[in-house]
Amino acid sequence: MSDNAAVVEAVHEALSHVNDPEIRRPITELGMVDTVAVEGGRLSLTILLTVAGCPMRDTLQRDIAAAVDGVDGVTELELEFGVMSEQQRADLQVKLRGKAGAEPVIPFNLPESRTRVFAIASGKGGVGKSSMTVNLAAALAAKGLSVGVADADIYGHSIPRMLGVEGAPTQVEDMIMPPQAHGMKVISIGMFTPGNTAVVWRGPMLHRALQQFLADVYWGDLDVLLLDLPPGTGDIAISVAQLLPTAELVVVTTPQQAAAEVAERAGAIVTQTHQKLAGVVENMSWMELPDGSHIEPFGSGGGKTVAEALTRDVGTDVPLLGQIPLDPKLREGGDAGIPLVLSDPDCEASRAIRAIADQLAVRKVSLAGKPLGLSVV
Repeated sequence: MSDNAAVVEAVHEALSHVNDPEIRRPITELGMVDTVAVEGGRLSLTILLTVAGCPMRDTLQRDIAAAVDGVDGVTELELEFGVMSEQQRADLQVKLRGKAGAEPVIPFNLPESRTRVFAIASGKGGVGKSSMTVNLAAALAAKGLSVGVADADIYGHSIPRMLGVEGAPTQVEDMIMPPQAHGMKVISIGMFTPGNTAVVWRGPMLHRALQQFLADVYWGDLDVLLLDLPPGTGDIAISVAQLLPTAELVVVTTPQQAAAEVAERAGAIVTQTHQKLAGVVENMSWMELPDGSHIEPFGSGGGKTVAEALTRDVGTDVPLLGQIPLDPKLREGGDAGIPLVLSDPDCEASRAIRAIADQLAVRKVSLAGKPLGLSVV
């Protein structure tokens, strides 16, 4: 093997450790490495982007430069970017969708899917459901899990602001590459509407939007997907039950009895949709005063009441996953786009949210139908 050939081989090996920032798979595997040439220590490299003006181009450029920097025989890098042809993008789409081919399917419903889907629900607005969604997602991602967040609250979408997402999705053929924030993949209708435009749709359009979020978005291999649902038991809640029958509901309430009664109705939808209830979260449970004492501005006991009522309704244990204190920093983090569990991980509210995330991260795996590796002697 010539010296140049050995260097080219080493470059390919180095590039196999560079992941596309959006797809999170090696660029060599995705067919993005077009040409590699070495002459006198000068490496000429052409990388094919999925689309012109790829928003993650700078990240990719930095990662490639770092990867080839340690290759013996390379003293200079000349990096150029091209764009995939229509056929190359079509081939990539088929490759990413695997056995499903180019037809969009909801990957979380496939038998081989290992993704847990949690639908964060509430009976009414204003209880902090979206805040819980982004903070639980951030807490799960901080544990090293691969996390996605789908903003299914089409009318009241707020997830992009609360996670600080400013970029737009990238489209590759019929696939949508979701933007990322704090290590999580995120999609929302707010990424497709100009400014603060209101979304005025009827049920069928809401259903189709949710279906596209689930099937057309390339989520990759997620450990957890969280959906921020609109309040109540309307069209989206019904669509989630149809499109994601294995999704587990997390019901968010506040302590007062009026909110608890409405939250119970939101959770009781599973008696008709046959979904599973993961548990109840009580938000705004108390507030700590400067002298260290606590007050309960919204009363007490609502979360426990909802958990007990739903346990009776569905006939299985519905736990109270946790109680979150009222902390102004939680609201400030949402406005700033930085979840509280990341900006102040040691505060009381963050610790309570992480404790809930720990419970949601536990997967009970059935051994039914699985070989145990035993042999008869």
